[in-house]
Amino acid sequence: MVYLASDIQKALGLGRSKTYLFLDEVYRQQENPPFRVIKVGKLFRVPKKSFDDWINAVQ
Repeated sequence: MVYLASDIQKALGLGRSKTYLFLDEVYRQQENPPFRVIKVGKLFRVPKKSFDDWINAVQ
């Protein structure tokens, strides 16, 4: 169960470009990323539990 980039975009209220920049930044973090990002080619997938745990901790 994963979120697509469009799901993350809606959840964070970001534009499309900013969402992809943010996901790429998180994906490239080697130490302690806020949540897990999986990149398949040009597509980003974010495991729901990982993202939900992060967003609930931030709020």
